[in-house]
Amino acid sequence: MRIWGKVFGFIIGYMFGRFFGAILGLWLGHAFDRRQGLTSIMRKGSERQAMFFNSTFAVMGHVAKASGRVTETDIRIATMLMDQMKLSGQSRIDAQTAFRQGRQADFDLLKQLELFRQATQGRVELAQMFLEIQIQTALADGELHANEKQILSVIATKLGLAAQLDALLARWQAEFSHHQSPQGNKMPLTDAYVLLGVQESASDQDVKRTYRKLMNEHHPDKLVAKGLPEEMMELANTKAQDIQAAYERIKTSRGMR
Repeated sequence: MRIWGKVFGFIIGYMFGRFFGAILGLWLGHAFDRRQGLTSIMRKGSERQAMFFNSTFAVMGHVAKASGRVTETDIRIATMLMDQMKLSGQSRIDAQTAFRQGRQADFDLLKQLELFRQATQGRVELAQMFLEIQIQTALADGELHANEKQILSVIATKLGLAAQLDALLARWQAEFSHHQSPQGNKMPLTDAYVLLGVQESASDQDVKRTYRKLMNEHHPDKLVAKGLPEEMMELANTKAQDIQAAYERIKTSRGMR
């Protein structure tokens, strides 16, 4: 809690205007403290977004190299992601630079993850979004290399998401399958259940509850408010649309209202 503006405002106001001056000084000091607090929050939010952005592409480069070398496919995947995010100008240069840094032999994955963890502490949705982007990168070529799985395990453990990794991998594999299917094809019901993370034996109420929870976790505006870079809002939008599609597929098959 910031108080020094109020303290100095009260003292200076009292010196020049006694009681009424002190009240005015206290009010002005409160306004100053509040403005400083908002400035600090905005600065921290900006720093958090920058850390998320740089860490995402640096770790992505590290994951891409996990199979032994960075292939043309890996570079194309990173480029497609940048295109999806509509990155241009300095933002695209920054993403490419971070990606190259992550590919270097001396890249310190654990140090980068620790910096990211500190910057996003208490924001589980951000950590999960970060892990999901890395899973998307690893699966984008249609297979999950053993070294990629190992790195994803390190990331999940460092971010406190080890228990969720297998479920997230299953969901993303179902999502990848859906995106690779011909346009207009219905999402397979089995994939819809996996993507939503519920068993086919789950009750309608459980399906609805899980759907609402996932939509809340992946709501683009909420993620941006917590520190997701605005450039990555499109990724959150795509994820939310896939969750919606899975839910609609299940709802239709069950005749749910």
